[in-house]
Amino acid sequence: MQLNLQTDFALRVLMALAAAERQLSVDDIARRYGISRNHLAKVAQKLQAEGFVETFRGRGGGMRLARPAQQIVVGDVVRRFESLDSFVGCFPGASGCAVNGLCGLKPALSGALAAFLEHLDSYRLSDLVPDRPAFLERLGGVAANVA
Repeated sequence: MQLNLQTDFALRVLMALAAAERQLSVDDIARRYGISRNHLAKVAQKLQAEGFVETFRGRGGGMRLARPAQQIVVGDVVRRFESLDSFVGCFPGASGCAVNGLCGLKPALSGALAAFLEHLDSYRLSDLVPDRPAFLERLGGVAANVA
């Protein structure tokens, strides 16, 4: 299974914010990761709409986590950014299949997806950045203003 680019970017943004424990701008995060500012801005909007971050406009604007990193479940982030209903053609909401109900593919893939999400549910955002100083150093200087 491959996560879509928005999910990847969302997790990266959240990890940077969790490590910094302060407000960061979209421009700064995009530059540090070497990714598109425009794509990241769209992800930041969705992160805000989903309640993961708070955003601030104007000079000195940016975003910060809306709640502590220990309270953000990684599986929840993935569920909100991935379209899991279409994981396979015979899942709910997808077009019909000639052998629907007669094959074992749907339950096999459903079980795999459930196990994948259950595993991600065992992780909190704080678990993804266990060594904050090293993480920030690797991002190239975001740590400069961290208390």
